[in-house]
Amino acid sequence: MNAKSVELVVPIKERPDPEVVEKARRRTFSAEYKRRILEKADRCTESGEIGSLLRREGLHSSHLTKWRQQRDEGVLTGLAPRRRGPRKEEINPLAQKVAAQEREIERLRKKLERAEVIIEFQKKTSELLGIALTPEQDTRRP
Repeated sequence: MNAKSVELVVPIKERPDPEVVEKARRRTFSAEYKRRILEKADRCTESGEIGSLLRREGLHSSHLTKWRQQRDEGVLTGLAPRRRGPRKEEINPLAQKVAAQEREIERLRKKLERAEVIIEFQKKTSELLGIALTPEQDTRRP
């Protein structure tokens, strides 16, 4: 065989996947995981042990710093993963009821205004056509 005829054929299974992940996901750590890693880091005595622990777990030193600070402050909930984004406001059930009633009042007010316009139109039409309204039908206010 000569050098030109030798080709390297890489099986498809060994080729790296060229597809890029659509969106990276942020890692979240459970409180138990954080406690376990902090305990392991506290047990490290030799030089480089913490670095190897961080590399093995895929963490950064800032994670340890932040988690230790939270532990020292006694913020046990700080060790639990937090929900991101704006906090939801507590909704007062009475305020909801009042708002619903105000919407209902406004809807009824508009309905009353439409009915008054229709009645006024009927009165004017009956006057033009010469149809006399009986006192029960005449709803004019004194």
